[in-house]
Amino acid sequence: MEKESQMSQYLWIPGATTVGLVCGDGVILASEKRISYGYLVVSRGGKKVFKITDHIGAACAGLVSDMQILLREVEAYVNLYNLDVGRSISVRSAAKLMSNLLFANRLTPLITQTIVGGMDDEGASLYVLDLLGSVIPDKYAAVGSGTEIAMGVLEEGYRNGMSLEEGRNLVTRAIKSAISRDIMSGDGIDFLIITKDGTREESIKF
Repeated sequence: MEKESQMSQYLWIPGATTVGLVCGDGVILASEKRISYGYLVVSRGGKKVFKITDHIGAACAGLVSDMQILLREVEAYVNLYNLDVGRSISVRSAAKLMSNLLFANRLTPLITQTIVGGMDDEGASLYVLDLLGSVIPDKYAAVGSGTEIAMGVLEEGYRNGMSLEEGRNLVTRAIKSAISRDIMSGDGIDFLIITKDGTREESIKF
């Protein structure tokens, strides 16, 4: 009976496959579109990739409401920073800010895993955060229920200095591989591509 209860709790954890990648001239953040709770597909057009500034973005896996609340708060603090200091916040500082907000809510945590990436004076960078605010810099990352499958593709195909086109193809392969095996992921991919010239959003459906 206890085992069945544990299984039913696990089934209601929302799934996702979200990926981040540092390229030679930018950063790619991407996530699939499906929002599911257990066996129920709530939406086939959910958005899990968000622009924070013209040169910083975030991609999340977890509860959509918690993602939206966290990103809304981060955007407000980033705008205040810009007004106070008179310059754009760095990617590292934006990741640390998000980490502080997650840690401040540790007793009632926001159920979200987050990848923060972007371009600043130090170049392209990427940070992975768990729901308690750990900040881990990396060149590529995957979070969500499809992590194991996506990470295998990323590790096999990633190399330093790859072009944005090569990175986009690798991210697409990683997420498609996860979608093929993870029932909680699917229905297309949203991309946020960040370069020194700004951000652009792309989307594919399948």
